[in-house]
Amino acid sequence: MKKLILFPLLCSIFLLNVASMCSSDDDNNSSNNPNITDVNNNVVNGTWKVTLFSEDGANQTSNYAGYDFTFAANNVLTAVNSSNTMTGSWTTGTDDSTPKMVINFTVINGPFEEISEDWRILSSSSTKLELKHISGGDGSVDLLTFQKN
Repeated sequence: MKKLILFPLLCSIFLLNVASMCSSDDDNNSSNNPNITDVNNNVVNGTWKVTLFSEDGANQTSNYAGYDFTFAANNVLTAVNSSNTMTGSWTTGTDDSTPKMVINFTVINGPFEEISEDWRILSSSSTKLELKHISGGDGSVDLLTFQKN
């Protein structure tokens, strides 16, 4: 009789132990995703600079040194330094419940073509925007971070 009581008790302890190892911090958990409205409100205030651009592990942040980026409310994106003005567009939305930002500059090649992608929004605050792009071709990972000036 004691064996009949002991077995369900051990099974319960085992199941509780297994359940406690499960994590709710899955990347696809929508509660971890930034709110698109907040992202839009954050980026249209002030100017921003690129503090990180990593393409497949290679740091290329210096390609954007001296550029101030402005995300206008009409979805126009400009990057201005002392001698150049680059114009593009930006939009936000969701793809499979994942918040995204699409950046598109009209240049054919160079550093601004490299950041013209659909980016997953990792985090957004009034001073920082962190983005990630995974290539559909080879699975390489690019990271792009904007910091408010």
